[in-house]
Formats: sequence, structure tokens, C-alpha cells
Amino acid sequence: MIKYEIKNEIGILTLNRPEKRNALHPELVRQMKSQLKEAAEDGSVKVLIITGEGKAFCAGADLEYLNEMKKYSSLENEKDSRELAELFVTIYNFPKPVIAAVNGAAIAGGCGLASVCDIIVADELNARFGYSEVKIGFIPAIVSTFLIRRVGEGMAKQLLLSGDLIDGKRAYEISFVNYLCSKALEFSLDIASKLKSNSLQSMKLTKEMIEKVSGLPVEDAIEYCIGLNTISRTTDDFKNGLNNFLSKK
Repeated sequence: MIKYEIKNEIGILTLNRPEKRNALHPELVRQMKSQLKEAAEDGSVKVLIITGEGKAFCAGADLEYLNEMKKYSSLENEKDSRELAELFVTIYNFPKPVIAAVNGAAIAGGCGLASVCDIIVADELNARFGYSEVKIGFIPAIVSTFLIRRVGEGMAKQLLLSGDLIDGKRAYEISFVNYLCSKALEFSLDIASKLKSNSLQSMKLTKEMIEKVSGLPVEDAIEYCIGLNTISRTTDDFKNGLNNFLSKK
């Protein structure tokens, strides 16, 4: 259900259910979580790209699986929700930069999957984004947490309450998408090639910092950042990077 390869220190995780528009399924979720753990621990991987095989990025939950969910007990529904939430949190907290190369439709949970990545690159002609949960009596609960962080409460309300689909251009205008291009994966590889030259430790700490300070009062955020600054200045990456910078001067 997934493919994984490494190109020049860049991990490429591909959702590989093109016949199902790469819809989310429990086994797909499990495979992704396992591969993410391996990629996080692999020192040869500096950046991760997530994309979809075929014409879709991820069309949300598998329809056959949705039909099965009608028979689920509350405990089964809670377990299923927790599995998906763990996948999203794993990607959001991934210690290396994560790029979503959105080659086509990213709907409902698929849109949530894109939203937890650090950078979203969208195909300007084929990418579509939307949270369609309210149209079938469902609630976009887990994905809302990350959408609000990405675009703010006002725009999140518009997207979640309407259930409307938007194209890549509109997604870029509201700052959901970072880049528009004609070939999402190729463009993502170019970005990843630039990112991988940065200090991996610095990028990891920067991701942790952004996640932490976004929920803190200003004074507490500053105190946290002072401590983080202090720690970062003791690392080998900083000392080596500074020496290299000064020698070029």
C-alpha cells in the first residue's frame, strides 16, 4: 500500500493505492507509521517527501472501510480514530523536514495528511483540497487541530463548515499551500535538496520551537527561546557552521 525509496538523502514515501485514489485504510496507516519510524531513525535521510501514486494525493477514507465503520462500537471507533491521530502527530512531530508533494486531490483525511507536513507543494492544475466531512454527517475533528494552526480560526471555519473543495491557487492564496508548480514531486525534490544542506539538528530544534511557542504567551515563549538559544550555541553543528561561515568571510 506504500512505496518507499531514498534518493540523495531524501526519503520518498508514496501512497500506492492509485485504484482507490490512495484512500486511507487501516493497513495503509499502519504501514506509514512503521516506515516513518524507520525514516526518523535513518541517519542517511535528511528530508522526507510524502506523495501519492497516480492522479490523486489522498482522497480521504476508503469507501468500503467507511461502510464497515457503521457497525463499529464506540471502543472500535475510538481505536480507529486514535490510529489516524497517531499517524498525523507522528508526521507533525517528525524530527526532519516533511514536504507534501500534492499531485492531485487531497480530500478530508487526505487534506489533513497534507496539513501536518511542514511544507505543501501543489500541482497548480490538478491539486484539489477540501474537508468534506460535514457533507456526510461526519466531523472533521482530528484534522481541525492542524488546519487551525496552519490558516487560523476564521479560514478554518470557512473550509470545515462549507465542505467545499478549493483548487491549488486558492489554497496558495490562503497560505495553506506554500508552493504552486507544474510537477509537484520534482519541485519538492528541488526544495528537499536545498533543505538537506542545512544543519539537521538546527532544523529539528526549529520545528520543536515553532510547535512549542505557538501555544505559549509571549513572555513564556521568549523565556523558552532564550533557553533554546543557549542550548543551540553549545552544539557541534553551530560551532562547525560558525567556523565555516567566518572562514569564508
